[in-house]
Amino acid sequence: MGTLSLSDYKDVRIWSPWGHIAGRWYGNRSERPILAIHGWLDNLGTFDRLIPLLPDYLGVLCIDLPGHGCSARLPPGMHYSTAEFFLIITRVMKEYKWPKVSLMGHSLGGVLCYIYTALAPHTVDLVISLDILLTPFESPELLDYLAYCLDQCLVEAERIEEALMREPPSYTLAQLRSALSEGSNNSVPPELAQHLLSRSVARSQMYPEKYYVSRDGRTKCHNVLLINSSLAAEMARRIKKNPYLVIKGTESSYINSNDDELLNILRNQNPHFEYHEVPGTHHVHLVSPELCAQHIVPFLRHHRPPQVSSWSLAGEEQKLGTRKHHLAQENFYTKRLSTL
Repeated sequence: MGTLSLSDYKDVRIWSPWGHIAGRWYGNRSERPILAIHGWLDNLGTFDRLIPLLPDYLGVLCIDLPGHGCSARLPPGMHYSTAEFFLIITRVMKEYKWPKVSLMGHSLGGVLCYIYTALAPHTVDLVISLDILLTPFESPELLDYLAYCLDQCLVEAERIEEALMREPPSYTLAQLRSALSEGSNNSVPPELAQHLLSRSVARSQMYPEKYYVSRDGRTKCHNVLLINSSLAAEMARRIKKNPYLVIKGTESSYINSNDDELLNILRNQNPHFEYHEVPGTHHVHLVSPELCAQHIVPFLRHHRPPQVSSWSLAGEEQKLGTRKHHLAQENFYTKRLSTL
């Protein structure tokens, strides 16, 4: 067994009422893959450097959330929400008729994995959460975000209308790399920004050497699911049997003291829970994929080991039957010879 290849993939389009969900299915397509979900304002390119380190006996289906990457946008007048995002997991499962799902998520993707697993633990066979457990709750920062969304949602809606009449502002790739890095609080270094830019920008028709952001601007102010600490704890108690791996970047604050109660519940009641810290930023899986893979690969091999259904004893049984036949013949002729 080897590792996955970033060039071995199939582009997929999963139907949705507003259009489609875009994805790339890497590696093995003969059995149920890991479903990988990116973070807020990112896209499936966030897993580019981690994919080639994962075992090739399992495929990985990476998707773009609605309004992100190459997935369809919601219709005008609609708004993105955490609730709609975690329903995407159900839509993908229905599309492929999966009775269970293996989840891997970063940031917002990890939050969706947590919520979905708490709601339907019987359908989840493992979770890999990258530098997140649950979004901060009961914090002033959340109120600041909600206040920001009051005006920003209308601003982004107006920009969409303007984009129908004229092309959005365009920039050089160097400018976009720097802007993406700064927008991520330097979690994504400029030299790695191309992994995300490849699915979030489009070439300008007016200035062919420049590009503009193609992601739906309304994703910047999606409606978050408000979860208080008692509800978050009850959700953790429901995740009591599901193999759950959490990897935190040491330079990131996305997992902090606010998560201590949830982590303690998972540690104390879930024998399949793992928590590891590795040097890195919030995008630790993109910046330091080898360090993440050191924990992810053993976790996968333990909880989703290679299938042995292809092994068959039929050949050995046939050989054994032939051998018995030959022995019987030898005994028959031996007895005949002894009577002569």
